[in-house]
Formats: sequence, C-alpha cells, structure tokens
Amino acid sequence: MSEKKSKRKILIGEVTSDKMKKTIIVRVMRLSKHPRYHRIIKKYNKFKVHDENNKAKIGNLVRIEETRPLSKDKRWRLLEILR
Repeated sequence: MSEKKSKRKILIGEVTSDKMKKTIIVRVMRLSKHPRYHRIIKKYNKFKVHDENNKAKIGNLVRIEETRPLSKDKRWRLLEILR
C-alpha cells in the first residue's frame, strides 16, 4: 500500500490561550535574518486552531495542520499534543 503524502502545512507551536469553546490560539516561532544587520531574529505568528475535545491547555506544545476554512479566522486544526 502506498501512503499518500499530504500537501497541507504542519507547524509546531505553543498554546497561549484556551478560553474559547473548541478553539485555541497557538504561537508559532520562526527564525529569520535581519535585512540590514544580518542577525538571526525570532518572529512569531498566532493562529486560531480548532480543538474539538478541548484537550489542549495553556503552555502545551502542539502540532497543528492546515485545513479548509472552519470559520472566519480558523484555518488550522489540532493534530496532537506533544507535551
């Protein structure tokens, strides 16, 4: 059996809020080079993520996957809680 490779993006981030029903906010860090000074700097993005069972809590490290639009802002879903 051949396993089909998913074209959806998968990211790892930290849960910063779990106050909404079935939704968490995940902060994802990436490293980029400063255009002028060429130092490595941290940049962050926040994503609203669908959490069907409300399992994730603040401070958890989670893996999220891109999906179809679930609401006005939600385009990601929770795959697993890493720690």
